[in-house]
Amino acid sequence: MHRRGYIHRDLKPENILMGLEENASTLYLIDYGLAKKWKMPNGDHIPIREGKSLTGTARYASANTHLGIEQSRRDDLEGAGYVLLYLLKGELPW
Repeated sequence: MHRRGYIHRDLKPENILMGLEENASTLYLIDYGLAKKWKMPNGDHIPIREGKSLTGTARYASANTHLGIEQSRRDDLEGAGYVLLYLLKGELPW
């Protein structure tokens, strides 16, 4: 998804599916309603802006998202880490 120039902005367990049988090692992302292009047509990253409202599910959102900073690929990765932590422990520490 990131290679194609998009960020998901709402990674959470409900939006991640695993394949079955011969596709059991395939991960599927669903619900692209909040997805956004992170790369401009010239290949540059979108400009960093502040004062943005929270986008996505607060429980799995990155710290920068909570601070109102424009989301990028790093925020998807941080959110994925929170999802993995949640799946491992059954809860998040906050």
